[in-house]
Amino acid sequence: MTRLALSLMWLLHWLPLSWQAQVGRSFGLLLYHFGHERRHVALTNLRMCFPELGETDRERLARNHFVAFGRSFLERGLLWWAAPQRLRKLVRIEGLEHLQRKDGKPIILLVPHFIGLDMGWTRLTLELDMVSIYANQKNLLFNAALLKGRTRFGSSTLLSRQEGTRPAIRMMRAGKPFYYLPDMDYGQRDTIFIPFFGVPTATITGLSRLARIADAIVLPVVTRMEPGGRGYVVNIGAPWQDFPGASIEEDTRRMNAYIETEVLRLPEQYLWLHKRFKTRPPGEPSPYRQQTVTRSP
Repeated sequence: MTRLALSLMWLLHWLPLSWQAQVGRSFGLLLYHFGHERRHVALTNLRMCFPELGETDRERLARNHFVAFGRSFLERGLLWWAAPQRLRKLVRIEGLEHLQRKDGKPIILLVPHFIGLDMGWTRLTLELDMVSIYANQKNLLFNAALLKGRTRFGSSTLLSRQEGTRPAIRMMRAGKPFYYLPDMDYGQRDTIFIPFFGVPTATITGLSRLARIADAIVLPVVTRMEPGGRGYVVNIGAPWQDFPGASIEEDTRRMNAYIETEVLRLPEQYLWLHKRFKTRPPGEPSPYRQQTVTRSP
């Protein structure tokens, strides 16, 4: 099945992006209708983050997210096989001058989990070498394709999560920006509970700690998917001022507040399929637990 899926992605990458977008939209709608568990996760996340929305609006937002996710999944074929000149045309960069600093300080790219983050990574590797950390996929064949596709250009480095952040710090100090994705639930280790849309959320403190250890600057990066198959835009923001701040907790609150702002701009493109609130404070049950309905005999 994986070989068939990869073959389909290879075939699709030859099509114009607007055509691929239509296929991806249909794929996303299929995922929404048949992916019961992930639909439940997305709706639970949206209910917790946007309690003011009615059920119909939440379902519409979830459906739009599945459409965007379906597109981004299939359009990875472009990243893995398309020619560099085509990628430069389809994925535009805003704010590249912030990455071309001359002061020599290490750089951390703060990259929240929007569905275009793989597009952003690959497009930037056409301009410079970077380092990032990845999580191994359970499917070995897909994992191999992912790693090969993400390291097509230049001499960028992908470290497994098991290797930790020390190699990334060394590479940052040697001049490679760190493409850092800190907004997922990684369990209780190195986390504190910080509000995310008002919900106490297990949040890793790595952004603050890394900036302090490496004396690095932080540049926020969001890659947005343009509507109608018009491509993607990688937006690199200006360096954060007064960061790190007075405390690690204050810095982590600032990070979550920034991500909230970006989510409100592109709510359908944030990764709602992830169990962001899986780790709970002591005594609080998982919000993703589905109640089973027992029928009377």
